[in-house]
Amino acid sequence: MLGTIFLLALRSIRRHVLRSLLTMLGIVIGVAAVVSMVTLGKATTAAVTQQIAALGTNILQVRPGQGFGRGGGGPSPRDFDPSDIVAIRQQVGGVTAVAPQASSSGTAIYEGANWSTTINGTTSDYFRIQPWPLQSGRLFTGDEESAGKSVCIIGTTVSTNLFRGADPIGKRFRIGDVSCDVIGLLTTKGQAGFGGDQDDIVIMPIKTVQRRFLGTTSIRTILVGVDGNYSTEQVQTTLTTLLRERRHITEGKDDDFNIFDTKQISDTLTQTTTMLTQIVAAVAAISLVVGGIGIMNIMLVSVTERTREIGIRLAIGAVANEVLMQFLVEAVVLSCLGGLIGLLLAQLVVGVATPLMDLPWIFDPAVNLGAFVVSAVIGVVFGYFPARRAASLNPIDALRHE
Repeated sequence: MLGTIFLLALRSIRRHVLRSLLTMLGIVIGVAAVVSMVTLGKATTAAVTQQIAALGTNILQVRPGQGFGRGGGGPSPRDFDPSDIVAIRQQVGGVTAVAPQASSSGTAIYEGANWSTTINGTTSDYFRIQPWPLQSGRLFTGDEESAGKSVCIIGTTVSTNLFRGADPIGKRFRIGDVSCDVIGLLTTKGQAGFGGDQDDIVIMPIKTVQRRFLGTTSIRTILVGVDGNYSTEQVQTTLTTLLRERRHITEGKDDDFNIFDTKQISDTLTQTTTMLTQIVAAVAAISLVVGGIGIMNIMLVSVTERTREIGIRLAIGAVANEVLMQFLVEAVVLSCLGGLIGLLLAQLVVGVATPLMDLPWIFDPAVNLGAFVVSAVIGVVFGYFPARRAASLNPIDALRHE
């Protein structure tokens, strides 16, 4: 009986193909919107997590100032000095390495080619903290760091634009008036979380950058590597206490520095993208309800058009449950077909969008199966009332219907 009812439902849908397609449109759009939005949201979360992971885990970034939205138009925040680096190494437990940073910018020039880039002054501890291996060459030696030698390690973007594919190791180029010998080439890291090119960088000993570019010994950023056996929260608390003492911040006053935990940043961004994905998916799911209402309206019209047919079936012995099942199956078939088309459309949208947005392609079976099941449930829910109305018709009244 169920097979016969299913064939009757398909025959009725085929009889009015255009109307059936328009009826399914709401379900198609709803399923495609929900699946594509959730999938792109998961891809965005994965990309953000990957980019944060590229910064390194168990890392604390210490910067002067009171963070975003605080401090107003007060005096410029006080930078750190080299003695702070020594104190952190000696007095904070659970620290694997401490790398000071001083940044500048300039135009790199080599045999007629020039390229504007970022200059990062630091120590070899930077590479112990950051997961950024060398593609070729070597790191700074202790003598080069202490003497402030003009040696540098460059990113792939700088290498490509200055040396045009040639091996840069051993070559010398200028940044402004400062000559620099290339001793290392970094592996490609790609885009940063906010769109910057991480490979567009020249890394030099911090004393070289301070003396030749900045004219000061101040330090703007300190990277602190935390031992995996220690809690970053515990190390952050100890580090905060030490810096407050060294910077003579009395009790009750706010810190004039801020400490960022990369794990906390990752968790916050992941939670934010997940919440935004859920909101967008909820808005998109409204179209599923609209599609369900469209199915109910068309099924009511179908009941009215086929009143005499229903009366004949009831008069020759069909029971009410069979009539109800016939119309309910029609609604569910319409909804399921719309769900399948919506899933295919969603995969097409995601397949086109992910390369354009530079996101990983992610297929989540749970999301796709869940969307299909919801489309089937919508067919049952919104198809039941028209089916019940058809089953409750009086055979005599139905036969007299014009």
